[in-house]
Amino acid sequence: MRLPGWLEHLVAPHGHDAAVAVDAQLETSRKGIRALAVSFAALAVTAVLQAVVVWRSSSVALLGDTLHNLADAVTAVPLAVAFTLGRRAATRRYTYGYGRAEDLAGIVIVAFIAASAALAGYQAVRRLLDPVEVRALGLVAAAAVIGFAGNELVARYRIRVGREIGSAALVADGLHARTDGLTSLSVLLGAAGVALGFPLADPLVGLLITAAILVVLRDAAREVYRRLMDAVDPELVDRVEAELLATQGVLGLGQVRLRWIGHSLRAECEVVVDPTLSVVEGHHVAEQAEHRLLHRVPRLTAAIVHADPLERGGVDHHRLSGHHRPGRAVPFDETKEPS
Repeated sequence: MRLPGWLEHLVAPHGHDAAVAVDAQLETSRKGIRALAVSFAALAVTAVLQAVVVWRSSSVALLGDTLHNLADAVTAVPLAVAFTLGRRAATRRYTYGYGRAEDLAGIVIVAFIAASAALAGYQAVRRLLDPVEVRALGLVAAAAVIGFAGNELVARYRIRVGREIGSAALVADGLHARTDGLTSLSVLLGAAGVALGFPLADPLVGLLITAAILVVLRDAAREVYRRLMDAVDPELVDRVEAELLATQGVLGLGQVRLRWIGHSLRAECEVVVDPTLSVVEGHHVAEQAEHRLLHRVPRLTAAIVHADPLERGGVDHHRLSGHHRPGRAVPFDETKEPS
């Protein structure tokens, strides 16, 4: 049974220094690398099994699907490099570390998905113009099922771990595996159509699957684009603001900024406090707010909370820098205004 938060803190004191943050990042990186290793092994086995059937059936469609699975396994390489690079400590040049390498890997993965869509479309059109006879339809169908099952299991695993550790690149790679699973289904449906005496079923289904891959491409590209543009879920911003306002001594909020660096979340926040507080007391309120965020917001590894005095009596505490501080401010809660 888990102890209440205050009692757990008393029994097992902890801090939020750089060492703890680095340990958290290393743990998430290990999870990412483990996910890549497991999925790479699963796709390699799938591709080998399919290659055996390709050798027995001379199926060009299944050969293309096998190559897709191999390509999907290869996408683990840039992600593994990104996770490994992201574990390096920050430097004087890269002061935020190397977590952004995951976003660069995400671009590579989106390119792989686009290439898969192009190849699937090309094969479908080519088969419409020049149909190819498929032999050993039973084996081809079985191999297609194996290809779909292997890719779907890998896709679910990558997406789950990616969302768990906050890695948009790993989620995109999971979506890529799903596209190859759809390609495997096209082989199965095409084989069924051929067996029923409709040889054009394979290329027609291939065109439909190409359209489905393009939809997945759009979703993956949008997710990676948003991460590159420092976009976050608005509900996450709402949660951070709610946690800040729930902190004792916080009367209102100024700017609240969140950004992802790899699979780690960072926050920069301004809180409004009683102007009669001393510097030490104001710092204590900010420290409490930071501590609350680090405990309550998932995957948040660092937060900077700045305390601003409440402006009263026409006094502008930002008259020197105010014109450099655009952004939305959350008004203070009048019920918490100091007497």
